[in-house]
Amino acid sequence: MKALVFHGPGQTSWQDVPDPAIKDAADAIVRVDAVTICGTDLHIVKGDVPEVSPGRVLGHEAVGTVVETGGDVRTVRPGDRVLISCISACGRCRFCREARYGQCREGGGWVLGHTMDGTQAEYVRVPFADLSVHPLPSTLPSDEAVLLADIFPTAYEVGVLNGNVRPGDTVVVVGAGPIGLAVIATASLCSPYRVIAVDLAASRLAAARDLGADATVGAEEGPEKLVEDLTDGLGADVVVEAVGVPEAFEMCTRMVRPGGRVANIGVHGKPATLHLEDLWIKDVTITTGLVDTHSTPVLLRMMAAGRLPGAAMVTHRFELDKMAEAYDVFSRAGDTGALKVVLGAARHDTVAVPPQEQ
Repeated sequence: MKALVFHGPGQTSWQDVPDPAIKDAADAIVRVDAVTICGTDLHIVKGDVPEVSPGRVLGHEAVGTVVETGGDVRTVRPGDRVLISCISACGRCRFCREARYGQCREGGGWVLGHTMDGTQAEYVRVPFADLSVHPLPSTLPSDEAVLLADIFPTAYEVGVLNGNVRPGDTVVVVGAGPIGLAVIATASLCSPYRVIAVDLAASRLAAARDLGADATVGAEEGPEKLVEDLTDGLGADVVVEAVGVPEAFEMCTRMVRPGGRVANIGVHGKPATLHLEDLWIKDVTITTGLVDTHSTPVLLRMMAAGRLPGAAMVTHRFELDKMAEAYDVFSRAGDTGALKVVLGAARHDTVAVPPQEQ
């Protein structure tokens, strides 16, 4: 099959690799129908995630069709259309029993495109299939459903839930990329008073307004002063870091009110300074986290019911073999206006039904 292979910082190629095969009775082999690129993939390609070794097939988000299952798989069967979660879960270890699937200690957690071959390929082996794939309703398009593999559960769990967004809160989201936009969309479920989006790109600030941000500000236009003015000098109740650079994190800690919460989502490749000389007296809570995807079933139902934006987040579509072009467009989001790019087979609006035997 063909797959996108990482060869070291700045080096990838779409090339022939061996077909995946069942290695464990809990595995499923899935044909990839739609796949997307994550900001984390860009960090990997830059060399920010040293655990990813050369030769690894990248990607951890996809929708596909099950083609083979191991003998222990009970919840799906060949022919089922499924969402592949970015997190795999054994379901047995201490962390899985606490629904902290991202911390699985029995071969799960974030493994796809990280410590085992991932989803940016024609086929993928998914471990622990019973807990790591989700059957999809036929009414939910693949290029929308794929957003539930990572960005929506990450935004909701690591941003909104870890940040403890409550009714009436002022929420600042630093970084209006796909994750930040998903934070804005899912924060609305908690009835905040005001959501403020900060970003460098005008196109992403426009997208933030479309998805429900009450105010937007360029990162170079004094966001700290705007937050101060809008909160009568108090600061924001919740500040979400969705960039992954030290300057963004440090900005977040300056914008939070005493007793407020800073929820870090961004993947950091460099150290950030924690100014405890200023923060120690402010009763500030700072959270970090890898998504657990325990919220995926709920978010799946909400997207199927039209309660979460799907199509609005997808700005570019490519054939699966256009991986290099898709990476280029996604990595230059400030110039291209890209939010989420989706790769996959051409969509078909009609299905041929064979005639029934008389």
